[in-house]
Amino acid sequence: MSTAPITRAEYCVIACAEAWRGDGEVLASPMGLIPGIGARLARRTFSPDLLLTDGEAMLVGPDGRPEGWLPYRRHLALVTGGKRHVMMGASQIDRHGNQNISCVGDWERPARQLLGVRGAPVNTLNNPVSYWIPRHSRRVFVERVDMICGVGYDHAVGPYHRLPRVVTDLAVLDFATPDHRMRLASVHPGVTVDEVRAATGFELAVDGDVPPTREPSAEELRLIREVLDPAGLREREVPAR
Repeated sequence: MSTAPITRAEYCVIACAEAWRGDGEVLASPMGLIPGIGARLARRTFSPDLLLTDGEAMLVGPDGRPEGWLPYRRHLALVTGGKRHVMMGASQIDRHGNQNISCVGDWERPARQLLGVRGAPVNTLNNPVSYWIPRHSRRVFVERVDMICGVGYDHAVGPYHRLPRVVTDLAVLDFATPDHRMRLASVHPGVTVDEVRAATGFELAVDGDVPPTREPSAEELRLIREVLDPAGLREREVPAR
């Protein structure tokens, strides 16, 4: 196995994988390269009951081989029953986890049109949803989102709403505070708390000394580098600093 130092991208992979720890037999729906590597890593290591999909109609194993059939009607049942854990992106996110992927500016006359609401409201109200943000900045972490797509804790209803974590290229954040305000849970090695605060457009909750994001084990690192992403595509999404 390569003895190269652990890269920022690899810390991001392990931080994303940790989102599914302890989930049991639920459908993982990672959206994006690094969340996808993270979900497959979790399945191969500490979350063996995790279900993976090919994005169409098949359940697949960690190697991509079909394990079962997931017709659309069954997928919709999972979406509304809390048996799915999504990790999606955010063009904007606020202190309570409200997410925007629809537009920048006023909805009636936006300065920029984005993806649209898509399935964000249903995802967040009916399943655990985590977020992956490859560029932590004040443009993304805003005081108030221009439009609520994914529902945060201050607007949430229903028994299945839960936002376990937000992973960025700088840190891991969660909502483990009495008022479900975003908290700085860990910083990636080489990043300071002040850097994260400076890149965030609102005040983060910080509890004492913020720990570093955990390192991948030797076996996890081998899987990332040799099995899950031997081409090193993760380094393009989060370049070395």
